[in-house]
Order: sequence, then structure tokens, then C-alpha cells
Amino acid sequence: MLKTFPGGEHITGFKELTKNEPIEDFPLLPQVVIPLSQHAGSACEALVKQGDKVKTGTKIGSSTGFVSSTIHASISGIVSKIADEHHPVLGRCRAIIIESDGKDEKDASIKVPDNINTFNKDELLTIIKEAGIVGLGGAAFPTHVKLKPPKTIDALLINGVECEPFLTCDLRLMLEKSEQIIRGIIILQKILDAKLVCMGIEHDKPEAIQQMRNKVKEMDADIRIFSLKTKYPQGAEKQLIKAILGREVPAGKLPFDVGVVAHNVGTAYAVFEAVYEGKPLYERVITVTGKILRKRKNLRVRIGSKVSEIIDFCGGTSQAIKKIIIGGPLMGLAQFSAEIPVIKGTSGILVLSGDETKFFMEQPCIRCGKCVRVCPVRMLPYALSLCGQLKSFETALQYNPFDCIECGLCSYVCPAKRKILEYIRLIKIVLR
Repeated sequence: MLKTFPGGEHITGFKELTKNEPIEDFPLLPQVVIPLSQHAGSACEALVKQGDKVKTGTKIGSSTGFVSSTIHASISGIVSKIADEHHPVLGRCRAIIIESDGKDEKDASIKVPDNINTFNKDELLTIIKEAGIVGLGGAAFPTHVKLKPPKTIDALLINGVECEPFLTCDLRLMLEKSEQIIRGIIILQKILDAKLVCMGIEHDKPEAIQQMRNKVKEMDADIRIFSLKTKYPQGAEKQLIKAILGREVPAGKLPFDVGVVAHNVGTAYAVFEAVYEGKPLYERVITVTGKILRKRKNLRVRIGSKVSEIIDFCGGTSQAIKKIIIGGPLMGLAQFSAEIPVIKGTSGILVLSGDETKFFMEQPCIRCGKCVRVCPVRMLPYALSLCGQLKSFETALQYNPFDCIECGLCSYVCPAKRKILEYIRLIKIVLR
């Protein structure tokens, strides 16, 4: 029996569009726009000013907040201005605009260490913090904070599930960078002093499962690779913990409360690059996809690259674009413009035509219970949606709205086409 969690739903993945596309390097652009907020927590303050020269990897943003992450230049050149610019999550945000000098000179701080085995836990944490690494699965929570849990943990969980439709960047990383990912995992294990290390991959990715198992055996690494049932949202943190370890994270609690810390495979790869190569997080792998896209690709893209220019690099589209989504179709965010930058949390760019973006009239709830059946957190989404629609925000508290992981399955399966997730988000915003 394949391991899984209660609830959830198997949905069409459309991963065949890009799963066989190897990672390519996206060319350097003449200009990048680097937002000063790309992570959960406090936004950064600029460490540079207009007219300053920077190199690739130069630290250009930092914050005194505990939950924050440093930001680095992704190209070498001159800071042309610091201004409010479009942001894929926040709408607008303070950003540093850098004009390229075409040289891509690396900052002097990027050095390959002599022997990483001499680093202790604190030194490794400092390297990860200074590299500005955040969770690359979508949440963008600062990794160095997550690696200092307030409670003792015994299990490290590595997320290679990638259950969101259309996205295949993690799959390609596992196929092409398996050794580096494992070395990154070993670093994470050393910092956390975790006795048990497990990795979960959905069973519709047999080539990734085999590749990771072969590499673990070859490197004699103490990592258990689990094949999981293909079901959305199998890659959600708490659901992954339930599926692999059988541990249930209580309402209002976090994974470390049950002795677990979870990290994405992309994060493990970024940790490898930071420790072994001295490289800050100034680029990442993303999936650029959609049926109307002429060339669908998995690209290694510099942070701050414009979405419009990435789409052009992929040959443009065969039909007019009706919608651009940053991320996947269920948990991603639709954008108002293509003139937005890639940030650390950008896992993909999905373009859709008018035929693929149907608008449905919302109907009254028919109490069919489908949203309850698929909810991975075992909530009552229909009841919450009614509270949101009627603005009964205090009543909504009894249904634990903050346990919602916003996977969007409730809206996906609703035959009445109700905006269930939108109502729940409204409740959470108002109550906060």
C-alpha cells in the first residue's frame, strides 16, 4: 500500500508538458528588479544606493528582524534606482533595480571552502543565513530560522512530492542534481542532529524515486526514500508528516511540536550550493509551462528577471494569454501584469488561454459534502464559506479557519462553483 493521508483528491497533473525538459540556463537580462521582500517575515532594508556598483552575489538587502532573509544582487552592474515596483505576491514593494554591465562578475565573498567537514553547526547556520536561503517549495520561510526549532526534533523530512499540477522543477532537480541534493540533506541533518531522515516522492515520478534511491545507496547515505500515493495536496507539510511518519500535527501547532522539520528538495540543493560553493540564493529553477506556450521549459533563472521576458524566451504563445499564474493553478497567484519579477518563492510560470479559464456563476451551497470529503485538514469548508459570505467572522472561529492550508481543493470539487477558498481567506484576513 502506498503511503498517503486522509482526504485529498487525484487531479490531472499536466506534467508531461515539461517533465522531460532538462534544466536550461536563462540568459542574463540587461536589467533586473529585485524586491526587498521575498520571504516570510520582515522586509529588508537596502544596503546600497543609486549609483553603487554591485557584483553577482553582493549582499544588497538585510533586516534586523529574526524572521527575515538577506537579499543579493543576481547580476553585476550599477544600481539605477530604488523604488516601488510590481510584486507577484504583495502587489507593489520596494525594489532595487540593477542595470547589467554584461560581465556577470562574482562577488569576492563567493569562495569555495577548503573543507566543509570542519564546519560546526553554528558555522553552517551562519552560511545558510548569509546566503539568504528560504523554503523553495512556495512558503519562502527563512531556512536558518526553521533550522533552529525551539523543541528537540528527531526526524528530518525532505519534500520531493511536487503535487501541484504543471510544475516539474523539483522533478528535474532530483533527476539532474541528486548527489548535490543528498549532500545538502546531510548538512541539514547535521545541523538538526536528526536521527531519522525520510524523503517522500509521489509514485507518478518513478524515475526520480529510482534515481534518488540509487544515489543514496551509492553515497551510503542514511536516507529512506518513500513512494507516496499520487494525490493532491500530498506535498503539504502536515499531510506529508502524516503520510510518512503517521504523526498528526495538532490544530494550531507546527511540525516541530511533533518532533519534525520538513524541507523541500530545492532548499536542500540551495543549501549545498551555499556550503560547498559559497553561493548565495540569487537564482533558482522554475517551470515555465502552459499548453499555449510554444516552448515549455525548466529554467535556471536569476532573481529579478521579468516574467514577460521569460515568456518571450520560450517563444511566446500560440494564442492570446488570458491569465498568468505564478506557481501552479491551485495554490498559485494570478497576476495583473507580465511585468513582474521572479522572486525566491517563484516555482513556476503558467500561461493560460481564454478556453482554459472558464468563469462560472456561483450558486447556493447544496450541502453535498464534497468539500468535506477532500479537505486534507478535515475541516468544514462549506460552513466556513457561509460564514465568510454572511460576514459572520466571530462564528467562523469555531470552525478553526487558521488550520486551512489554502490548497484550493474545496473550490475545485464544488459542484455549485462556490468561491469557498476566497471566503476562507477573507475570514483569516479579517480575524487577523
